Amino acid sequence: MSIAEAARRTGVSAHTLRYYERAGLVITDVDRTNGGRRRYHQVDLDWISVCTKLRATGMPIKTIKQYADLVAEGHGNEQERLALMEAHAADVTAKIAELQENLQLINHKIGVYRGRLAADDADRLWAPTRKRAHG
Repeated sequence: MSIAEAARRTGVSAHTLRYYERAGLVITDVDRTNGGRRRYHQVDLDWISVCTKLRATGMPIKTIKQYADLVAEGHGNEQERLALMEAHAADVTAKIAELQENLQLINHKIGVYRGRLAADDADRLWAPTRKRAHG
């Protein structure tokens, strides 16, 4: 399929697809037509989906490249792949915990605002005042 169709199916732009290729994130060479246009296959789309999900979880391009290189090498480095994924899973878990903590604060604030609005005393909410410079 064309790069436009691959972009549509993967949900990333054609520019991103070209970038992934230049950055060495693809595990196989993208096929080309006689005219030099990229031609994607389902295996390419599946791999792009993996890369996209890894990026969405905050994995750096450099680490995705390491992973892609390991996968492209084939069998024999599964322990390294596992270690890479375990390290990233730990990072993602820590980020999720931080987000959950932040969400608790947001939900607390929502509760405060709803309560004050329901009690019709929102004017009692704290609002900082700026001190004016004396000149």
